[in-house]
Amino acid sequence: MVPKAELHCHLEGAASPDLVRRLAARHSMALPDETFDENGNFAWSDFLHFLKVYDIASSVIRTPEDYRDVTYQYLMDCAAEGAIYVEVMSSPDHAAAVGMSYADHLEGIVAGIEDARSESGIESRIIVTCVRHLGPERGVEVARQVIAHPHELVTGFGMGGDENAYAPCDFTPAFGIVHAAGLPCTVHAGEVAGAQSVRDALDALPVQRLGHGVRAIEDPDLVRELADREIVLEVCPGSNIATGVFENYSAHPLLALQEAGCRITLNSDDPPYFDTSIGREYDRASTLFGLDDDALRRVTLTAIDGAFADPETKEKLRAKVAA
Repeated sequence: MVPKAELHCHLEGAASPDLVRRLAARHSMALPDETFDENGNFAWSDFLHFLKVYDIASSVIRTPEDYRDVTYQYLMDCAAEGAIYVEVMSSPDHAAAVGMSYADHLEGIVAGIEDARSESGIESRIIVTCVRHLGPERGVEVARQVIAHPHELVTGFGMGGDENAYAPCDFTPAFGIVHAAGLPCTVHAGEVAGAQSVRDALDALPVQRLGHGVRAIEDPDLVRELADREIVLEVCPGSNIATGVFENYSAHPLLALQEAGCRITLNSDDPPYFDTSIGREYDRASTLFGLDDDALRRVTLTAIDGAFADPETKEKLRAKVAA
């Protein structure tokens, strides 16, 4: 089994339908019928509807214990598929929406990471994210919370949400706060919005990686810039097909970006919503994109190189890939 590493997974979006139902029962919550389809899977029709269902499902994660359970279950599932390293993106805004403090939500995630590491050996780090469509002021507040509550497992900052809401430059103050404190940054760009969203993000924000970034393929000059600057792309093919960014895998630019010299990684994004997992993403890269085991190991090493982790951890992970 090829060792795997993942840089792009939304923690709240990693909770399976079954776990969401169990957490709802734990808190005596009744979820809207339209949350699930007739097969019990999450039901959504387009990207904005996906965000709505995501928020509904995330509302059942209400205590540190809940966050621990979501984190632990996801990491154990990843470890079973051969993952040795995973970065999870947490959302203090979703925690705040149900009355949880930043400190409490962080406590639960850390407990899940430590329990999963103890049982499986998997390493994990936390990328704290703000939500773009909630606005720049809220982004600044999240950034301030990150700096006010430093933790060795919180190793980066990012932003998700609706790419068509606000502009990257609106969030320069938020990213500036964490960048000044020494935390590396990533941002969603070039997913729902086109190549210009990637360029705008690169121009306005101090990022070393891009969440998705695949729409950069629409601008050859931008692709060359990404390659020259060695910007790591957190590519999520299964997500891109599910949300209609590309019609099918034949149309997906993963190989074109890779051949142009871009640094490509494989990721699951919000796995239960898109019928995927980190293992399935690697399997599809093999069967649908033709990457052999050596190529997949190089993808893993690219993820480790681009990981927001300390040098000692990276060396240990590289040794596992080599072994």
